[in-house]
Amino acid sequence: MNSSTESTKRPLPLAGVKVLDVSQVMAGPYSCMLLADMGADVIKIEPPGGGDQTRGAMGFKMKGPDSMGFLNMNRNKRSIAINLKSEAGKSVLFKLVKEADILVENYRPGVMKRLGVGYEVMSKINPALVYVSISGFGQSGPWAERPGFDLMAQAMSGIMSVTGHGDGKPVKAGVPVADIGCALFATYAALSAYIGAKNTGQGQYIDASLFDSALAFSIWDTSEYWGTGQPPVALGTANRMTAPYQAVKAKDGYFVMGATNNKLWQKLCEILQRPDLIQDPQYQTIAGRLGQREQLIHELESSFALKTADEWIDLLLAQGIPAGPILDYPQAFDSEHGKHRQMRIEIDHPLEGKVPNIGFAVKMQGTPQEVRRHPPLLGEHTQEVLMQAGFTDDEIKLLEQQGAFAA
Repeated sequence: MNSSTESTKRPLPLAGVKVLDVSQVMAGPYSCMLLADMGADVIKIEPPGGGDQTRGAMGFKMKGPDSMGFLNMNRNKRSIAINLKSEAGKSVLFKLVKEADILVENYRPGVMKRLGVGYEVMSKINPALVYVSISGFGQSGPWAERPGFDLMAQAMSGIMSVTGHGDGKPVKAGVPVADIGCALFATYAALSAYIGAKNTGQGQYIDASLFDSALAFSIWDTSEYWGTGQPPVALGTANRMTAPYQAVKAKDGYFVMGATNNKLWQKLCEILQRPDLIQDPQYQTIAGRLGQREQLIHELESSFALKTADEWIDLLLAQGIPAGPILDYPQAFDSEHGKHRQMRIEIDHPLEGKVPNIGFAVKMQGTPQEVRRHPPLLGEHTQEVLMQAGFTDDEIKLLEQQGAFAA
């Protein structure tokens, strides 16, 4: 199996940590994959039959039954398929919880409690357990019972109101910022609570929501609102703090650049051979440039039209002004820098052969992350996990007869 880094004799930071991934689709599975990449033993508990809904997602087929999306959110995990609606299935989960450190679930609020596997029950079995519930809008509040996905969180948190251009149709962020943001916040909370539990012996319940996470990302936008009393509006690629800082049009297309302070602004005007802009009183401060942003960009683009985007990027970078091309994903992954940062890795998979995966977003030099396991087939490790948990062959057969592993 391939890894983006050489193996090390030091154990990974979360080696020995046991995580139960009772989640589907994105935020929960992504959070658990981050824990798995750091060395945790993550057991993915899936409903028999179809498993995680993401296994059948996306509009194109792979060789096997699992989607490329599933394969990119579930490496380094083991899968067991148990029916939590059956008493036999719940008995399996109860036994696994005894030795678990963290449990992550993302069912609708109240579902796990109604199944009899909520925090109140699990914490009695294992007082040190960290129990993370991920939902669209949280476990309490007027919207708590609503089904919530990334799109709803972006819309109802305000993110869509500041995305795109103000004169166009509603636009969401191109990547699922609420889902991924919630996964990151849930991971940091889970690890914080785990450290606390190691010190005190007491775990805790964590309520993580896509809505809260999306709002937590909106620092500049809410700061503008609270500072001015006016709701922020969509600015396209522009920025609320300074100008010029956005995509601009050159002779052959767009590129991005940012002259974010007065020193860089003066350098930009010198490169463009536009002393008139330096001398113009309305552009001499950041506040002035922000107040006249549209007119300012019109002036700059009249000069940028004289050269290609690549030519301007080279000129600006040579003078220390941040600038860059606008790449699509193939260009980003295939770029010299993308390759150097190993942002595409390959995993050996029993059905797919070599499977591309997004590489590790952070690089740890002392204990570099490793791909230890391929994204699991549905129920691939049921027997293995149960045997490790102390079930005998006869007990497993009895559980099977009682419907623990049937849809």
